[in-house]
Amino acid sequence: MLNKYARAFFTRVLTPFAALLIRLGVSPDAVTLVGTGGVITGALVFYPRGEFFWGTVVITLFVFSDLIDGNMARQLGRSSRWGAFLDSTLDRVADGAIFGGLALWYAGKGDDNVLCAVTIFCLASGQVVSYTKARGESIGLPVNVNGLVERAERLVISLVACGFSGLHKFGVPHIDILLPIALWIVAVGSAVTLVQRVVTVRREAAEADAEEPTVPQGGEAR
Repeated sequence: MLNKYARAFFTRVLTPFAALLIRLGVSPDAVTLVGTGGVITGALVFYPRGEFFWGTVVITLFVFSDLIDGNMARQLGRSSRWGAFLDSTLDRVADGAIFGGLALWYAGKGDDNVLCAVTIFCLASGQVVSYTKARGESIGLPVNVNGLVERAERLVISLVACGFSGLHKFGVPHIDILLPIALWIVAVGSAVTLVQRVVTVRREAAEADAEEPTVPQGGEAR
């Protein structure tokens, strides 16, 4: 739900900027690569040092590349399988950097092994949630399910909590508690989403197998 309406809103907002990049001769793939590089830099430079506010500012500036590159491709009328593959692959890299940066903080100066483990679970479960849909679709199943916490929800919850938690360094008291709460929400939500997708794929696979013609012993299906 969040993914659907957020994308529609930001697509309208970012369309003029995407058109400007096209006029400047920038390619959608270049936007994808630069955007991912910016997210990785913001996550792995700032988060391990506990600079959650500035890290989130940098990540937010670049995370919209995920919408801009697709918008550019549509305006150019040349959406491609390669572009879709590159975009999806680098999304996973960016997500890994965000949760990896947070895990490094809790493993180091954050000094909280439980939250480090929760963050690693968020990283791993997010990757597997995406994999289940891709794998299901690759074997011909529609995977028709709206998960509780998909990529857009994971990013919004985590980045908003990180940004506000970073205000602790500016003297806002007790606000740093938001990040641990958000990580637990993302972890539980990702686990629920994973179960939802696995159950859906199992049901759809059983239905697809039941519709296939059976082959009699000693003969061939006709």
